[in-house]
Amino acid sequence: MTLDPTDLQLLAALQRDSTLTAQDLGAALNMSPSQAGRRRQRLEAEGYIAGYRAYLNPDKVGLTVEAFVRIVMATHTPENARDFVRLTRTQPQIVGAWTLTGEADYLLRIYCADLTALNMLVQQVLLPHPAVSRVQSQIVMERVKPDAPLPV
Repeated sequence: MTLDPTDLQLLAALQRDSTLTAQDLGAALNMSPSQAGRRRQRLEAEGYIAGYRAYLNPDKVGLTVEAFVRIVMATHTPENARDFVRLTRTQPQIVGAWTLTGEADYLLRIYCADLTALNMLVQQVLLPHPAVSRVQSQIVMERVKPDAPLPV
């Protein structure tokens, strides 16, 4: 199914504020609340909307260190890849993980309470993994642009 301009407007509005009601969406899109609600339900059912969540302020919940960690694997086997991905999913501090092209194999986005907690994660969890060859951490000094909505 292709998205029409109204679908795109609805998706953009929900990315800005996922708490919008059908009434709010209808007013923003110049349609009745029931029409807006049905469109939203269709976009959810078809998988365009993957879910909803609240974005927390990391500092307010005690997560003062954000880091990006690049991982270079020592060996590239399906089993090692599965084990490493499983490891990333069991560590709540790892909030994002991507496979990459180029020098590093994985990029991890990590939030920790402090540098000691980040060091423990790197030294006691990531580096000991048998498939990991190298870990390179980059600590975020300042976020100049927050995570933005997708450009629909």
